[in-house]
Amino acid sequence: MSFMRRIFSRVTSARMSTTTAPYSLEPLKLGAVARGLNLKDNVSPEVIAQIKQDVTKHHILIFKDQGVISGDRHVEISQWFGELESTFYKHPKSPHPDVFRVSNDKTEGCTGVGRTGWHIDGSFQPAPFAYALYHMVSVPQNGGNTEYVDLHALVKSLGKDQRRRWDQLWMVSDRRSTSPRPLIFSHPITKQKTLCFHLGMTEAFIWDKGTQQERYTNLKETGEILDEIYREIVKNDGELIYSHKWEVGDFIMSDNLSVGHEASPSTQHHRNSIGLRVLHRTTVKGIHSPTKEYDPDTED
Repeated sequence: MSFMRRIFSRVTSARMSTTTAPYSLEPLKLGAVARGLNLKDNVSPEVIAQIKQDVTKHHILIFKDQGVISGDRHVEISQWFGELESTFYKHPKSPHPDVFRVSNDKTEGCTGVGRTGWHIDGSFQPAPFAYALYHMVSVPQNGGNTEYVDLHALVKSLGKDQRRRWDQLWMVSDRRSTSPRPLIFSHPITKQKTLCFHLGMTEAFIWDKGTQQERYTNLKETGEILDEIYREIVKNDGELIYSHKWEVGDFIMSDNLSVGHEASPSTQHHRNSIGLRVLHRTTVKGIHSPTKEYDPDTED
């Protein structure tokens, strides 16, 4: 094949791959915006596989211009990722038993949700939720953002001594039926270091679990550690944080084990000041208990 024919072949292949891609991706500070795919249509197994790969790679996919997705379809999409774990709170206006409906108006949905501190969903579960999928069905006129933080980047940003300290910590949820789990653990798919934490639902930490030095933190020390984690999340004017301003038709798929999140204060502002906010969320059952797939004593 001549040089010019090889160039033409490469250009043609590039054009074909562009035109046949199921959706376009625009990387953000954290995550990526996806356009060109209507989630209400039938989606092929090949495209579903691509979506799952992209969620793992980018941690968050924000599908735009989806209109209003029904509760039934929201659940069907969520089942691409695995078995659903129904939320513990129900609201009469929820469109499906597996859809958690939250709002800034108690007559429209559960209120105060996500305002107890940065966290991953299901930190108290035997295995935290694997994925969370969100759809804003009523977008407030002003405010109501959801904040996300890249947990892999957070762990990497720690100083060596600080990371070694965190590696010695195990989280004890305020729900005592849950066994302690490591604060830093290995993501089950990527093996990158991430966090199992909830700044508002932690009773204590254990230092050096399983060794002769094992001990529980007291109330003061627990608070100091939680404050330390918070400071690392918001440090440098929030350089690790992505604040998502919701738009009509947004549908978010997130890797719950890669990103922490928190509802911004304005999510609970009265509907008279920001408009009605109604968010639907599903969570996918976790199948991996947090474990360290590395030796902290040999890590740099």
